[in-house]
Amino acid sequence: MAHGQARPASLRLKTARESATLVLLVAVYGLWGVFIFSATWGIPWWVSCPVLTLLVVQFLSLQHEALHGHPTRSSLINEALVSLPLALIYPYRRYKSLHLRHHNDENLTDPFDDPESWYFEAEDFARQHPVVKALWRVNATLMGRLLLGPLLSGIGLVRRDWEAVLRGDRAILLAWALHIFGLAVLFSLLTLAGFSAWLYLLAVAYPASSILMIRSFAEHRASEHKEQRTAIIPDRGPLALLFLNNNLHAVHHAHPTVAWYQLPRLFRERRDEFLRTNGGYGYRNYLEVFAQHWRKPLDSIPHPLWNRHNRTRPIGERRKPRS
Repeated sequence: MAHGQARPASLRLKTARESATLVLLVAVYGLWGVFIFSATWGIPWWVSCPVLTLLVVQFLSLQHEALHGHPTRSSLINEALVSLPLALIYPYRRYKSLHLRHHNDENLTDPFDDPESWYFEAEDFARQHPVVKALWRVNATLMGRLLLGPLLSGIGLVRRDWEAVLRGDRAILLAWALHIFGLAVLFSLLTLAGFSAWLYLLAVAYPASSILMIRSFAEHRASEHKEQRTAIIPDRGPLALLFLNNNLHAVHHAHPTVAWYQLPRLFRERRDEFLRTNGGYGYRNYLEVFAQHWRKPLDSIPHPLWNRHNRTRPIGERRKPRS
């Protein structure tokens, strides 16, 4: 290759074992294609929609793998592999950008600097309309997060991104343009299959996003020590597969480039170390999360440690002021 000539995107898998990720992705796309044609095969919607919902949850977990550099050595190829927006709501590039920013553990749960934080800054929350406060209080329970979480997070993303686009942010504009193109392709496929777009939105995409909220609900908590902000839920049931072992979330945050199929072994080998480091924060399984938080909030809605007046002072670790 001549000096200065651009290198082509690598088609090589990162390791031979990454074929498991690729096979799973092909299976998800294939089954998704089969079940959107459910009416053709005589499959009733009340069978096809739950199956499609689980497939979309699995796909969202595969998107998470892709943004962390799997299965190939090329970020562009990884993006292309998961760019069809089966869940409708989030542009992949926005998810990638915000999630990688979330991985700055010193800012975890910060309502200013962690884009995945569900906490409010105390004064911001106090200024909210009573109806809005009531919605966020419901959303702080697991029941409310399943019902309202996808809607509230989607509205928040669109509002913030629209403001950024008006300020001239071309990267965000491009992310949404690519997403809209993907939506056009997806809705064309649904039309071809005779699958109602409204049925897909209400009975597939939204429930899939709700199920993913089970994983994220108790992943993080406010703590003075960054290592103790991330949970471990050593559940080995079907949700662990749907979430691609991201229930071992403290392990993932400690080793964000480790593939999903390596996380259980890593946790087994260093279990005591991980549990000691994260202060024992976690749950035995997701049934325990449901039992404890179905109607009980995980934590306060205003951040219990940081607000606009103290956030630049050391709390556990020295923190940088927001630019």
